[in-house]
Amino acid sequence: MSTAAPSLHSIRPCLEGAIPAIMATCDPDGTPNVAYISQVVYVDAARVALSFQFFNKTRQNILRNPRASVLVLDPLTAHFYRLHLLYEHTEDSGPVFESMRAQLAGIASHAGMAEVFELKGADIYAVEHIESVAGEGLPAPAPRSGLLHTLRLCSEGIARCSGLDELLQGALQGLQDKLGIQHAMVLMLDASAQQLYTVASCGYATSGVGSEIRLGQGVIGMAARERTPVRISHMTHAALYSHAIRESMDAHAAPDAPPLRGLDIPYPGLPEPHSQVAVPLLSAGRLLGVLFAESPEDMRFGFEDEDLLVAIAGQLAAAIDLLQAAPDVTEPLPAPTAAPPVSGSALRVRHFAANDSVFINDDYLIKGVAGAIVWKLLRDHQHTGRVDFTNRELRLDPALRLPDVADNLEARLLLLHRRLQENCPHIHIEKTGRGRFRLCVLRPVVLEDA
Repeated sequence: MSTAAPSLHSIRPCLEGAIPAIMATCDPDGTPNVAYISQVVYVDAARVALSFQFFNKTRQNILRNPRASVLVLDPLTAHFYRLHLLYEHTEDSGPVFESMRAQLAGIASHAGMAEVFELKGADIYAVEHIESVAGEGLPAPAPRSGLLHTLRLCSEGIARCSGLDELLQGALQGLQDKLGIQHAMVLMLDASAQQLYTVASCGYATSGVGSEIRLGQGVIGMAARERTPVRISHMTHAALYSHAIRESMDAHAAPDAPPLRGLDIPYPGLPEPHSQVAVPLLSAGRLLGVLFAESPEDMRFGFEDEDLLVAIAGQLAAAIDLLQAAPDVTEPLPAPTAAPPVSGSALRVRHFAANDSVFINDDYLIKGVAGAIVWKLLRDHQHTGRVDFTNRELRLDPALRLPDVADNLEARLLLLHRRLQENCPHIHIEKTGRGRFRLCVLRPVVLEDA
């Protein structure tokens, strides 16, 4: 009794890229050519995409004779399958191409080989037949179940949140409790600076709040720039990701700026990640940030995990957008609150106007818009004794240079709150209502504008 040929969906683990595929082609006179192929990607139930990176013998053969066979291996069962393919066309734009390009670039960023790994096109092939190669393999793992219910639980947790801090921490806690993802972070976009900054994380020795990644830099930066998920399941070289994304900014420093090495907040990532997945946070077509997860295990995140994280990221982005778009309070501030008593030695706070960086007792705190905000708050407090402020007045202050659209003020205030909490507990801000917060200064402060 013959068994039915396997479907492309049933062998999808073979298309995770953990083990290179082998591609065979022939030129018109029948001379065969065999080569390794870096990407065989699932497109739909009847098609795959293969990476076109070099104009080599394989490429020449396909353009003359459009048939090929590809040998793939299931990394979990060690079972081989042979795909019989028919070349259809090459795409150099669109979601399939961008996703493949982002994944290759993410891998290349760890080795400094972005130009070598540059994708020229995504070759689309029809899968005419799948052949199961005879041989003994390993037992297949038990199928996962309850994924839709897991998504529901994470979704319900997000829907219950009413503030940005609660939302971000709740989403990360949901990943830990419901999906077993122990290391994750959320980064928000600073559109004017074309970079992302960490606002929340879980599972790391240090929070890394405030650490920055440029668009296009590493797995996270590529997911943001291309607005597509990037998943790497087999970092066989265990590259030090934190080293790959930390680069000196000294060359870009203004003449009167402070030394920028002190502004490099350590990235909180794992020292030797073996699996990573980065999903863009998109709302109404706009990029808000990135949801990122990683693991020290190989093959930790499969295509089903990616699907779950994309669904969670969509709701998380919509919730972030909704909370940040909530109208600011317009009624007058309540009667002034007495400032708490101060005691102890004075805190020396230095502000550098070139990049709005702020140092407390020579230790770097924050820069950019968040730095401008804390400097304004401390000046107002010192000159008038104020402690109560509103988001609305910050948005109306031209000195802060907030963007007209998507200013991410709530995220910047949360970033500032976390940096103060971790680095200067004698100064902190606390939320007192919707669109309101209070500055608490517990030691004398000496302000220096450099």
